[in-house]
Amino acid sequence: MSGRAAARAIDALRRGWAVTVRASDGAIRLMAVEGADAITLSAFDPAGEADILVAAARGETLKLANQLAAADPDMPVLIARAPWIDADVAMAIADPVLDLASPLKGPFAAKPLAAPLAAKAALRLARLAGILPAFFVTAAGGSDAEVSAGDVDAYDDAAHLAIATRARLPVSASETAEIVAFRSPDEPREHVALIIGKRDASLPVVRLHSECLTGDVLGSLKCDCGPQLHQALHQIADSRWGVLLYLRQEGRGIGLINKLRAYALQDQGFDTVDANVRLGFAIDARDFSVAARMLDLLGVGEVRLLTNNPNKVAGLEAAGIKVAERLPIILPANPHNQHYLATKRDRTGHQL
Repeated sequence: MSGRAAARAIDALRRGWAVTVRASDGAIRLMAVEGADAITLSAFDPAGEADILVAAARGETLKLANQLAAADPDMPVLIARAPWIDADVAMAIADPVLDLASPLKGPFAAKPLAAPLAAKAALRLARLAGILPAFFVTAAGGSDAEVSAGDVDAYDDAAHLAIATRARLPVSASETAEIVAFRSPDEPREHVALIIGKRDASLPVVRLHSECLTGDVLGSLKCDCGPQLHQALHQIADSRWGVLLYLRQEGRGIGLINKLRAYALQDQGFDTVDANVRLGFAIDARDFSVAARMLDLLGVGEVRLLTNNPNKVAGLEAAGIKVAERLPIILPANPHNQHYLATKRDRTGHQL
């Protein structure tokens, strides 16, 4: 099993190339719906018979999966191909943002999955690639990039993460801060830790902050990410010492493009939870074992965790880091993120 095989498959999917996914129950050949056009689809599927694989949450919206199945984001649903389903129609099937523009899709028919484990691995690949979990699917064949379900698991394994370099980095919250960069040989995303204060025998105050380009860099008012990042730095600086982990898990793990699709769904009236699920992803797809690995490499095994999210406490402890205390991080709402914060409180258990 090799994370490199998964990396090659992810690159191929993002480029619109075909990939073969193998598992213990068989193999499937697939092309990402959002990467296909009339020419590439014709080359992939000359007969126009490739079925369409989607996540169960999307299948439920299309009346092809029950709610129990839709609760599992990795549960696949296979849609039978019809003659009128071309690349444009398939994209409308795949992308819920387009539902209002094309509300009369269907009717569709579900088909049994010949290799459900391979199909589930394909949906995990979509999340890792930051693309919609929707594929044209045919029987395995050709000389595509090949990946196994085990390869996908290996790529997503935080154990490969290692410290790449470290340096002094004065920041507004602390002129003596140190930045530590972490890198894995299997994937391109680099995570960083900012160590603030002089390390001693006391427990560090630790913040797990997931990357948010729109909030951290552009100052988006739709979320509270940017203010939380800066507040966390100052709260850590006010303690004896601590660490801010900046995790490259944009959009709670679904990637920037899909996060913006979720924003578009929010503009249509869906809250942040329903938007993620409607896209075919988990409510929270982040992997907190990455944070645990970073702390382990820094020699930190017990922390005071700065968070309003009990799931972060549970996720960190499940990955082997003891959380001695949860510290709140409280900020005022604004007119643009009031509903977002209420959703976090009422639907994902954030203690605001």
